[in-house]
Amino acid sequence: MAESEIKQRVRELAQQMSRELDGKNPLFLAVLNGAFIFAADLMREMTIPCEISFVKLASYQGTTSTGTIKEVIGINEDLAGRTVVIVEDIVESGLTMKRMMEQIGTRNPASVKVCTLFFKPEKLVEDLKLDYVAFEIPNDFILGYGLDYDQQGRGLKDLYTLVKE
Repeated sequence: MAESEIKQRVRELAQQMSRELDGKNPLFLAVLNGAFIFAADLMREMTIPCEISFVKLASYQGTTSTGTIKEVIGINEDLAGRTVVIVEDIVESGLTMKRMMEQIGTRNPASVKVCTLFFKPEKLVEDLKLDYVAFEIPNDFILGYGLDYDQQGRGLKDLYTLVKE
């Protein structure tokens, strides 16, 4: 998938979010490391006042989820009464997102929304509402545009599918 296609879709998503979240000064919580490029591009396209912070969770090694999620960097902002938008690179099983939403929910936000660049519907095991989805994709392992394979490939401008030889 070409960078131009991704950036066009991110622009459309930002326009939709700017309309729907106008007047709410949303706090974007971008999930590191994978969502940093998406979050930066999304923020640059927003046309309303908004803020951004980062959280880091780890659940991957190589091409497979370890099944355990370790919080590395927590959320320091006061979320009470805030509209919070979790910005994720990819939602697969939904386990990470469910845990994050539960943690955020204990801090009394006005609302919690989920924005993901990529979503693999056939991998989803949790009952999740995804508010903003840029692309639904098949169950392939992808890298580039912030997504990695063992920490490599994040800086690739286009998106690539990893194939086994």
